[in-house]
Amino acid sequence: MAAHDPQEILSLDSILEQTLKDIGIPPRPEILERIAAEMVKDAPNFRHLGHLIEADVSLAASLIKTANSPFFGFRGRAHSTQEALTMLGLDVASRAIAGISLRKAFPADMRLERFWHSSAQIAALSGWLVQVVAKGKLRADDAHTFGLFRDCGIPVMLRRFPTYQQVLSRANDDPAMPFTQVEQYGLPDFPVDHALVGYLLAQNWWLPDEISLAIRHHHERSALSVATPGLSASSRYMIAIGQLAERLLQDITGGSRTCEWLKLGNACLDLLGLPESEIAFLRDLAVGVLEVVE
Repeated sequence: MAAHDPQEILSLDSILEQTLKDIGIPPRPEILERIAAEMVKDAPNFRHLGHLIEADVSLAASLIKTANSPFFGFRGRAHSTQEALTMLGLDVASRAIAGISLRKAFPADMRLERFWHSSAQIAALSGWLVQVVAKGKLRADDAHTFGLFRDCGIPVMLRRFPTYQQVLSRANDDPAMPFTQVEQYGLPDFPVDHALVGYLLAQNWWLPDEISLAIRHHHERSALSVATPGLSASSRYMIAIGQLAERLLQDITGGSRTCEWLKLGNACLDLLGLPESEIAFLRDLAVGVLEVVE
C-alpha cells in the first residue's frame, strides 16, 4: 500500500476541522483527552483520573450510577469514582463519560428532552438485545454506546439549521425514500444529514471506528449486507440491533416514531436470524428493561 502524502493528510485534517466549525459540532471534552493519555501508560493512575472526574459533580455521580446499573451486572457496587473506573475499565469508562458528556454539550432545550430520553431507552434496549439475540457477535457495551450516539447529529442539526425540525418530520414520515436523502434534499444550501454529522462528532470524540462507521451508515439498507465493503460485522450488528431497539420502543411507548422499520426491518431480521414472530416475545421482555431507564 502506498504511503500517504503528509500534505494530503494535513489537507484532509484541515477540511475536517473547518467542517466541524461550520456545522457547529461540540468540541471533544477535555476529560476524554485525559483518559486517553492515561490509557497509553503502562500503569494508568485511576486515583488521578478519579479526582479529575470528581471536579464535575454531576459527571462523577452519573459515572457511578452507570457502573451500578443492572446493564453491566457487576456483583459489587461502586461507591466512588475511582471504584467505578476500576470496575468499568478505562475503555468502557471513557465511552460512558462520552455518553454522559454528550447531553451536557448542548444547551438546555425542551425540544430535546424527548430526544435524550429516547436515546437512553434505545441504548438500554440495544445493550440488552445483544445478550438476547446477538451474544458473541457484538459487545453489549458497544451496542449501548452506539445507541446513545446513533442520532447525535440531530441536536447539532437542530441548532445549526432553523428549518431542520420540518425536514426531520418529513424524513420520519417518509415510507420509501432513504432518511438521509430526505434530509439532504431538504437542506439544498448545505446538503448534509444527521448520520454524517454524527459520524464526524463520533470521530472527533474518539469513539472506535466500528461505532463511528455504524453511525454513518445506520440508515442504509446496504449496510446490513454481509457484502458491504468497509463495514465490520460488529458495525452491521450494531445497526440491526439499534433498529430493532427502536422498533420495540415504538411498539411499547409509541415514541421514536419513524418509518425506518418498513425500509430496513426485513434486512435487520435476516442479519440477526430472527423471524418476525419473535418481535412480540421480545417486546414483552423489553418492558422490564425500560422500567429501569429514567
